[in-house]
Amino acid sequence: MPSNARATSLTRRGILAAGGALGLGAVLAACGDGDKKDAGSASASAKSGSWEFKDDRGQTVKTKATPKNIVAFTGTAAALKDFGVEVTGVFGPTYVEDPKTKAKKPDVQAGDLDITKVKVIGNVWGEFNIEEYLKLQPEVLITDMWEKDALWYVPEEQKDKILKIAPSVALWAAGKSMPSVLQRHADLAASLGADVNSEQVKKDKARFEAAAERLRKVAQGKKDIKVLIGSGDPNTFYVSTPVRPTDTLFFQELGINLVVPTKLDPSGWFELLSWENVDKYKADVILLDNRTGTLQPEQLKAKPTWAALPAVKAGQVFPRVTEPVYSYAKCAPLLEDLAAALENAKKVS
Repeated sequence: MPSNARATSLTRRGILAAGGALGLGAVLAACGDGDKKDAGSASASAKSGSWEFKDDRGQTVKTKATPKNIVAFTGTAAALKDFGVEVTGVFGPTYVEDPKTKAKKPDVQAGDLDITKVKVIGNVWGEFNIEEYLKLQPEVLITDMWEKDALWYVPEEQKDKILKIAPSVALWAAGKSMPSVLQRHADLAASLGADVNSEQVKKDKARFEAAAERLRKVAQGKKDIKVLIGSGDPNTFYVSTPVRPTDTLFFQELGINLVVPTKLDPSGWFELLSWENVDKYKADVILLDNRTGTLQPEQLKAKPTWAALPAVKAGQVFPRVTEPVYSYAKCAPLLEDLAAALENAKKVS
């Protein structure tokens, strides 16, 4: 679920992707042979000097050499780093600044990026410094895609100028199950020269697969536990539909019983509830958007209707990584944490 500002902005653009506080849906299989062929040809061309990659828009990007000066959406950059690819610049939530000391710490979406070593050309929605982007001499721009052909965190009003500077690559961050999306990020990293068969990546993938199997078994024994995916701002509580985001789609495949809102907003991503009606859906567990800008449990204590929810009173509210970093290293813990939460969850609704 998006933060309040992002939700409003996304609604206006018709995207409203914002990871939908744990809503997924349309169960889609992992990447097919076509994707593997694309990745293979990209990797081969990289070795021969030229580079090409077919992205999830269906566009084939070609350059004379494998890109080194890469500028990417922060979460995508963090995923590429885990696979072994470094970027030059980033845009999107990268750091949080202490209002008193002005010290910067990594945003939750920055993963293991060293935020002191990448150029941040935009840190909030709608911010993209084209002059700084030009100075980086980018060879490729890489970002997520929540809606077809909509480039995540690339401002619509600046898009035409930005896309003239360097070719772009977009990978789905919605509408496909998490394993499929992970594979596509691995494919891209491989095309850029990363060793995605390294011992570390194989270890991370094995951990992810083990976590998925654990979560599947937990779900089988907890079919009566209702899980709600939510996000809050001062005026609204968003209940995500489990039919689009990659993580919840995968959770559904694994058998988790997710709340399905019945009255979605025009974007089709979530239902907007007033705080007076926050108890509309019965839930035993709440997965709450952890992104910067959304209300967290400590802040929500001031909302009496929130405090009265059975899941809240039972202490069964857990953070949800709404916009995952799509590497095995970062997604495995998400599954492990959810499995642990459900293993100890009790029926309270």
